[in-house]
Amino acid sequence: MSYVNAWKSGTAILVALGMATGTVAPIVITAPASAQTAFPDVPSSYWASGFIQALVNRGVIAGFPDGSFRPEEPVTRAQFAAIVSKAFNRQPVRQPVQFTDIPAGFWATNAIQAAYTTGFLAGYPGNAFRPDENIPRAQVLVSLANGLNYAATAPVDSVLVAYSDVANIPEYARPSIAAATQRQIVVNYPDVKTLNPNQAATRAEVAAFVYQALVSAGQVSAINSPYIVGAVPQGVRIPAGASIPVRYERADRILLARNEPNPVPVTLKVSQNIVDAQGAVLIPVNSAVVGQLQIAQGGAQFVASQIVLPNGTELPVSANSEVITRTESVSRGTNVGRLIGGTVVGAGAAAGISAVTGDRVIKAEEVLPGAAVGALAGFFLGRDKVDLIAINPNTDLNLTLASDLVIR
Repeated sequence: MSYVNAWKSGTAILVALGMATGTVAPIVITAPASAQTAFPDVPSSYWASGFIQALVNRGVIAGFPDGSFRPEEPVTRAQFAAIVSKAFNRQPVRQPVQFTDIPAGFWATNAIQAAYTTGFLAGYPGNAFRPDENIPRAQVLVSLANGLNYAATAPVDSVLVAYSDVANIPEYARPSIAAATQRQIVVNYPDVKTLNPNQAATRAEVAAFVYQALVSAGQVSAINSPYIVGAVPQGVRIPAGASIPVRYERADRILLARNEPNPVPVTLKVSQNIVDAQGAVLIPVNSAVVGQLQIAQGGAQFVASQIVLPNGTELPVSANSEVITRTESVSRGTNVGRLIGGTVVGAGAAAGISAVTGDRVIKAEEVLPGAAVGALAGFFLGRDKVDLIAINPNTDLNLTLASDLVIR
């Protein structure tokens, strides 16, 4: 399917879904041999049908004696413990604890201890577990991220800004929900713009979250669903002329010589989600943009050759920035330390600065890859001044697609 005219650039709202389970505790888990795999209340058109059927087939979750699944019912903490203890085979990371509100003979005692010792669930003050309390969506995501030992690889705020109700995310849950978002554990139906972190999770939503956690752990194959947050739709075409905003994490400024002898390799980051008209993320924030700065038309221009998505997918791309012609003059007596503060320089610029000022304090980490600085010094010998191209990478290097970008 092609979405040539159905995309937009903006801060996509990535949404977490709530999930829950039925109230008849002993039948949450069943053996695969006797599992019912078709439910009258989960038709094939139901948004979570694939997730539910896959977990039923694995014996992770089951229906009720009347043949129903009850996808919209909430899940208790005890039921969720039973689900995760069945879904994941993890080694203990802490010793068991005696919860004060788990009576002798309680149906989920073993599952609760397994979920606790493997790090998926914790208790409340006073060694309480609250087994009959409905589990909120935020807790489901925190549980899965913690149990699988996931941590966010980007600033938490930059990930969570995608949620329109980010202010409602409990403080304790923010890092784990960011990690779950990056791992594509969050599945959102029907609105990708609202997380509802404090809403009780439903059985269908828990099934989707748990299945995606299994996908992230490499235990099952991915299911194609438009409701997986951060998943990149296949067969999408972003048209030529579209803009991709970028940022540069290494420095606030780049200085290049007008005669930089070689293109300068640079990797930028996509600064906000690129989404289609329905809000589906096409290019996630923090995707890497690989390319190089080239001298062109009296200035410098960034030319991109590849976009690398957070999941490792590599997309060939033909895109470039505007030509930047802004210059800054460096003359004898210039304070080099002040000049290059928060700045990286091309090898040609470094040679020019050193030759003109006589200052050799430019450090290797401040010089972008390129020709050796010493080999370029001859270009600038005898000069009292050198004009350098001054680039603000976070505003000057935003890209325009030169040809359609196809996401396969």
